[in-house]
Amino acid sequence: MDKVIVEKEVPVAVERESTGSNAIWAIALVVIVGLIVGALYYSGFLRRVTNMPAQKVNVEVQNPPAQQPAAPPANR
Repeated sequence: MDKVIVEKEVPVAVERESTGSNAIWAIALVVIVGLIVGALYYSGFLRRVTNMPAQKVNVEVQNPPAQQPAAPPANR
């Protein structure tokens, strides 16, 4: 008995990404990277990594001068 091989081309539906879809993914990627970099910057991690000197503020704290207690009201 001989074997018979039958071949048939079957079209496959291929989804092609549109330009709009690519643009949305590009914007999403920029937003995500911006959020990550912003979080690292505000946490101070980027300053430590790049050895940028931190801003230092010279603050002198003093107590206010002591006030004398009020005199008691005079009794008449």
